[in-house]
Amino acid sequence: MARSIARNTRVDRDGLLDFLRPRHRVVLMTTRADGRPQSSPVSAGVDGQGRLVVSTYPERAKVSNLRRDPRVSACVLSDDWNGPWVQIDGTAEVLDLPEALEPLVEYFRSISGEHPDWDDYRAAMVRQGKSLIRVTIDAWGPIATGGFPARLAD
Repeated sequence: MARSIARNTRVDRDGLLDFLRPRHRVVLMTTRADGRPQSSPVSAGVDGQGRLVVSTYPERAKVSNLRRDPRVSACVLSDDWNGPWVQIDGTAEVLDLPEALEPLVEYFRSISGEHPDWDDYRAAMVRQGKSLIRVTIDAWGPIATGGFPARLAD
């Protein structure tokens, strides 16, 4: 059986966004007050302005970390464990209700498409007191795939 070879593919912003849009499994990394990293597995989408968006609650650690220090990194994973992935770096903003309501609708659409009852969805977001994290992407690494170094190819 041939071994898979690790690869790194550099992409421009459009290529990055094309890669991100169908992938929603993300590990979001913020910075704790003591400087250590804090990681959160989240579902994420991409909004119309090319920002990574995450629905959350204002009480979560990632939110308090981002309110103090908006620098953020995210590892965007494929559904397959051995699929391609990319790390992005950026600057986050946290939107609270009522400002977050329509961006939360856009977040849902970016992941799941149309909701059967948008009024019900909006009411649920208000009832739950949701917030939205919006990440402006400043930098990104290559799209990477795991595997063996080329020197170990069959």
